[in-house]
Amino acid sequence: MTGPEEFAKHFASAFGRQDGAELAGFLAEDADVLTLTGALVDTADEAEVAFAAEFNGIFAAARLVSGRHRLRMLGPGAAIVTQRYVVSGARDDQGAEMPRFSAVLTAVLTARTTGWQAVSLTFSATGQ
Repeated sequence: MTGPEEFAKHFASAFGRQDGAELAGFLAEDADVLTLTGALVDTADEAEVAFAAEFNGIFAAARLVSGRHRLRMLGPGAAIVTQRYVVSGARDDQGAEMPRFSAVLTAVLTARTTGWQAVSLTFSATGQ
């Protein structure tokens, strides 16, 4: 990822491919992450495991449709990205497709020697 303006697009693309390893690659090693199913983890490695579990279950065929996006630059090496999505293709425990629902991704990004990475990422359903 080259910059914070592309973070939400790359996140949605990796999510659509059910690629937990790629999603974890967007994170700083010590990132705090809250996933869409409520998994709360403290490292990129733990996030990869959590994402993989979701992609082996409820989100095995899910896709994100992008909505409103906001990028706030906090300084030369820090930004907050907020992206609204509609989640489709989620499956319940019996494999039936669930109704679409809204979600929001909020990521605090910092510029590192390896590129921009999220030090905090929250992905949650919005109820709207």
